[in-house]
Amino acid sequence: MPLEMRQLQKLDDYRWLVPRGTKPGMLTDALIYTDERLLQDLLKDLSLEQAINVAMLPGIVGRSLAMPDIHQGYGFPIGGVAATAPDEGGVISPGGVGFDIN
Repeated sequence: MPLEMRQLQKLDDYRWLVPRGTKPGMLTDALIYTDERLLQDLLKDLSLEQAINVAMLPGIVGRSLAMPDIHQGYGFPIGGVAATAPDEGGVISPGGVGFDIN
């Protein structure tokens, strides 16, 4: 089921929170840096779903972040940022945003 505006918490004019638990399996929140106009566009593609998927990665440390240039990628959203801890089962994902980025 696609993410809906009502599932997001507006923190301020440029930060939106997808709380942990919005989707089963989320280990942390996803924090989206965008304005409301762009957010409407993001709700139409897979960008936010991809940020949520990142929040499900094993060993994720802190939040799944989406910078203002967020747009749909292959795995992570482009503009997505995440850190994982290897000693917590974290993963290294060189193909997170796609294989065409060098």
